[in-house]
Amino acid sequence: MTRALKKLGGLLVRNFWWKLLSLAIATVLWAAVWSEPELSTFPVVPVEYKNLPDDMEFSAEPVSSVKLELRGPAGELSGMAGAGVTHPQVILDLSGVAPGHRTFPVGDGNVKLPRGVRMAGSIPSQIRLEFDVRKTRTVPVEVRISGEPQRGYSVARQEADPKELTIVGPAARVAAVKSATTDSVDVSTLVGSGRFRVNAFVQDPYVRFQSAPQVTVTITMKR
Repeated sequence: MTRALKKLGGLLVRNFWWKLLSLAIATVLWAAVWSEPELSTFPVVPVEYKNLPDDMEFSAEPVSSVKLELRGPAGELSGMAGAGVTHPQVILDLSGVAPGHRTFPVGDGNVKLPRGVRMAGSIPSQIRLEFDVRKTRTVPVEVRISGEPQRGYSVARQEADPKELTIVGPAARVAAVKSATTDSVDVSTLVGSGRFRVNAFVQDPYVRFQSAPQVTVTITMKR
């Protein structure tokens, strides 16, 4: 027992001054952290989405950012913008969402924060999203003409190639689209026939084309 106590005492005495200095530094750092005032800040942080099912679509504008009320030591809050630091963000898991509205609370489960910083609240406190199943459908192409024809001329024939385009998007929005419309074709200087390469569009921003919406428009004028 005596031998063990001597060995333990030797370990304690070895490098005694270095150990004492380390303890002093740790004490000073601890005191500095605990004496640092706690502050609040209200950054606007991005909202990110993950695991949206392959057959689902956002059918209304998703929330892109929220304002968080963050609290913590002044040094931690001021260091949030530094390189290599975890930046605050909200990450919502969309696994298993179904058509309709879904509400997600903004809280500890989906807010990523730097160490030493905590969330006291958010604006908004919930994120409400709308989803619909993805639908694909073909719609006719309508040619849009602009300009006054030459005197004595009128449009005898107008034709789009292809005559139909395939659109993709949330089912209810896709169902509401009646046609795709070409960019305007100016006939004010056209005599005889002309071919024009133009793009087509749909008004609903949540509906897109399955492939490049380029259309060749053929217009024939007559007296």
